[in-house]
Amino acid sequence: MNNKCELIYEGKAKKVFSHEDVDKVIIEFKDDATAFNSLKKARFEGKGKLNCQISAKIFELLINRNIPTHFLELKNENTMIAKKIRVIPLEIVLRNIAYGSLCKQTTFKLGTTLAKPLIDIYLKNDELNDPLITKDRIELLNIVSAKDLDSIIDLTLEINRILQKFFKNIKLQLVDFKLEFGYDLKNNILLGDEISPDNCRLWDLNQKNDTIVSLDKDRFRNDLGGLIEAYSEINRRINDFI
Repeated sequence: MNNKCELIYEGKAKKVFSHEDVDKVIIEFKDDATAFNSLKKARFEGKGKLNCQISAKIFELLINRNIPTHFLELKNENTMIAKKIRVIPLEIVLRNIAYGSLCKQTTFKLGTTLAKPLIDIYLKNDELNDPLITKDRIELLNIVSAKDLDSIIDLTLEINRILQKFFKNIKLQLVDFKLEFGYDLKNNILLGDEISPDNCRLWDLNQKNDTIVSLDKDRFRNDLGGLIEAYSEINRRINDFI
């Protein structure tokens, strides 16, 4: 990284550096993997490169479908240039199929296809373990306006429609995914962060007998092994399709 670029922020999976253009930042994807609020950690060589490449291609797909994102271009294999945004401290989770925490917190059985997409919103706060949050709490905490929250929800539903179709074309089931949004310097809402197997649950549709084969971070969470192989397979399918 250029010495002129100052480290602005370092998260679990990425580093964000300043750019000579104040409207932009440089995002470097790390090889680190974390789960369960960082209680489980490991490093997988090549993971950052794969997530960066996959995210870039999906951001380009979304931009071509008129979804506003922070992505501008790739700088190199594991680094992208993006618009500088003020991150909204909310994690927007959209679920198409019941899995994970939803099955622990409700009577939905694992693998149930939901009658309509479910959006769960979490407060982005590691100290509080990212708790589920209501619209009224968001309003009282003055995180975003009701109008902007509605815009975020509408964008999330549209992103889901686009991604479900896209992933189905490459024989992947989009089970659920997490999004983050932010405001650019003109206060426009943009999709930020990344879209990769780190924050999407993707099941292989090439399996028989309804066998669930995860090609996402569940391979790390659940000690299934083969994380890099799974991410590489997703990247290969995307490259073959686009």
